[in-house]
Amino acid sequence: MTLEFHRIDFRYARNANLFTAFELRIDSPATVLLGPNGAGKSTLMALAASQLTPRRGAVSWRGRGCAGRGDRTAYRRAVAWLPQQVTPVPGLSVREQVAYTGWLKGMSRAAAWQASATALARVRLTELADRRSHQLSGGQLRRMGIAGCLTHHSELILMDEPTAGLDPAQRGVFRTLIEELAGEVSLIVSTHQTEDLAEIYRQVVVLDRGAVRFQGGAAEFHALGTAGAPRTPGAPGAPGSAEAAYARLVEREV
Repeated sequence: MTLEFHRIDFRYARNANLFTAFELRIDSPATVLLGPNGAGKSTLMALAASQLTPRRGAVSWRGRGCAGRGDRTAYRRAVAWLPQQVTPVPGLSVREQVAYTGWLKGMSRAAAWQASATALARVRLTELADRRSHQLSGGQLRRMGIAGCLTHHSELILMDEPTAGLDPAQRGVFRTLIEELAGEVSLIVSTHQTEDLAEIYRQVVVLDRGAVRFQGGAAEFHALGTAGAPRTPGAPGAPGSAEAAYARLVEREV
């Protein structure tokens, strides 16, 4: 299961290219995308979700492209996107909005409605199924967004800064959910958070100024910040090692 960016050129309006002949191949079931503001993380996620179109190059998932209209429809059924802001639809209950997401992806209304109950249970929102979606908290909204992704049985879920602005308790709930989902679907999560990388993600990609500064396993990433200390493959990083490795790669001070 591979997400591939092949020689991508992209820029906003008349700005300089954010990506030029950009190449990246992600074949891990659980990947975290790190990088400072302006690194291009959100743009890369939007390109992967086919919400943005590159000027040149191609994006593909499992060999399936998204350039043509027919291809894009099939691609979007397989690849789901959770943006930074999940917008509630006025007048819809939580379950109705989750089912609506499935319907937009091509499911019948009956199938989407049935699948929405299972998806809401998966993200622990069953008790709020009949609440108006605009009444949810920020953390609950993002869990509702994930339920929408699960409703249409997506193969890959892209999450853009899913824990931004959440309090520690909400981040803990989200962390547990991501851990559980990592064994069921492929995940790519962009974030500024470096905690628990070794426990959740198998692969780390660091992006800065539109270029990949690092791609490798979580243990390998942590090792960059441990001042040359011996590492056991697969072992969690020492406290602060993720922050030190990140700072070294993007040339920022800890």
